[in-house]
Amino acid sequence: MIVFTYDKTFDGLLTTVFDAYFRKTFPDVLLQEGEPLPLFYDEVVEVVADEEKSGRVWRGLQKKLSASALSMITTCWLSELPEIDHMLFRYIRKAIDSPISIEVNFADPDVLELSKVWKRVNWEKTRIVQFTRFQKAADGTFFAPFEPVYNALPLTIHHFKDRFADQRWLIYDLKRQYGYYYDLQDVTEVTFDSPEAHFVTGMLDESIMAEDEKMLQQLWKTYFKSIAIKERMNPRLHKQHIPVRYWKYLTEKQK
Repeated sequence: MIVFTYDKTFDGLLTTVFDAYFRKTFPDVLLQEGEPLPLFYDEVVEVVADEEKSGRVWRGLQKKLSASALSMITTCWLSELPEIDHMLFRYIRKAIDSPISIEVNFADPDVLELSKVWKRVNWEKTRIVQFTRFQKAADGTFFAPFEPVYNALPLTIHHFKDRFADQRWLIYDLKRQYGYYYDLQDVTEVTFDSPEAHFVTGMLDESIMAEDEKMLQQLWKTYFKSIAIKERMNPRLHKQHIPVRYWKYLTEKQK
């Protein structure tokens, strides 16, 4: 059994592919640095992420796969599923070795499974766009918390920058404790060493809200209630379209 260890980054995964081809030795197991090794193994190869090596692998894939297939690879990586690096390694190896494109060969189990993972992550991206609710802070920044199942927040930034180009905003992933801040010009990834309460609960305290934010929230709740037709309420269908796990961040669902 051959074990490769790496830093669990996407660059690290591509470097693993490069080193495997260079050594002509392919891993049976991929582990993060420091993870316990299997009880029985023949060799452990420590891979150090290298931008030059990962870039060469990516440029090689650009010659073998379409832009949509390359996007599928990066999107699936954001799923953070336990076995995603194994599936992607096998997929990349097959793409490199095959004389023809493999991207629509759904008879291959890895191609089929990755297509399913892509759909789940892409659907999470859509839900972030649909269910994000901004809260206006006193300094004029619009704050939006979220807790996506998959790490899909990076896939939404282009949409928010285009849609809300005239206002400063911060969209924050409470689960992974990072976010993106837009200052009217550039989008920057941000993290906080000592997060304030709103980076934990997702709700701004009234003391740091804009003066009109509480009123606007109440107006939205009133509008939401006024357009509801009680005779047509279908809680089961409602939960299908707006899963309960999103409700705590929706203004219209707050009391």
